[in-house]
Amino acid sequence: MTHVTFADGDAYEAYVGRWSRPVAQAFVRRLGVAAGREWLDVGCGTGALTETVLAMADPAQVTGVDRSEAFVDLARARISDSRAAFQVGDALQLPLPEQSVDVAVSGLVLNFVPDPAQAVAEIARVLRPGGVAAAYVWDYAEGMAMMRHFWDAAAELDPASAAWDEGRRPSVCSPDALRALWTGAGLAAVAVESVQVPTVFADLDDYWEPFLGGQGSAPGYLRGLPDDHRMALHGLLRSRLPAAPDGTIPLAARAWTVRGRTPPTP
Repeated sequence: MTHVTFADGDAYEAYVGRWSRPVAQAFVRRLGVAAGREWLDVGCGTGALTETVLAMADPAQVTGVDRSEAFVDLARARISDSRAAFQVGDALQLPLPEQSVDVAVSGLVLNFVPDPAQAVAEIARVLRPGGVAAAYVWDYAEGMAMMRHFWDAAAELDPASAAWDEGRRPSVCSPDALRALWTGAGLAAVAVESVQVPTVFADLDDYWEPFLGGQGSAPGYLRGLPDDHRMALHGLLRSRLPAAPDGTIPLAARAWTVRGRTPPTP
């Protein structure tokens, strides 16, 4: 089992946080939740999804919960809206009472939770009757091109890198797995959809440097390589990444979304 670190909020933003924002916007728009509801953001990270909810859904309140104190601190520093509150907490034991929120969402988190089924059960527990439970995860196996290019090049140089590759490990990052989690938690009207967004890098440095920040599986793997191996991987990526005439690197990222509802009051 590899060790994946999430502690440096700024490094995470540069690596993947910036690409999660357009996914969050499409996700919240599709939910179509009425104004004035109380929301929970499970695994809120640096606050990308919370910020989107505040901007697009006119909530009464959004509570963000994350295990990383550094991420919670950054979210508090970035988001000054009085409707938002952040606290350190575990997705497997949410620090909220039963039936206390109307909407519970989670962005890019469930595949990093040791027991995803327990996390979804906790989401269902804190929702009021008829409440909305929804989440999204990257399609690591096929749809997250920035990571797929990295891991395909890494595997050519080092077959052992497969142990770190999110797309090669069993996970919840597929439509069938997400649907099973939601139905297993007793949620109804379950729907799974995809969201695809462009991830255009200014140049090779813009693509490569965020991998040096140590936040996530690929950066964690890269950090442990000797310098010559790291530079060989850099060179292989330079020869393989697509380049537009203006020098940009046009890639795309796909996420899977899932939503459902708790049963209404009889």
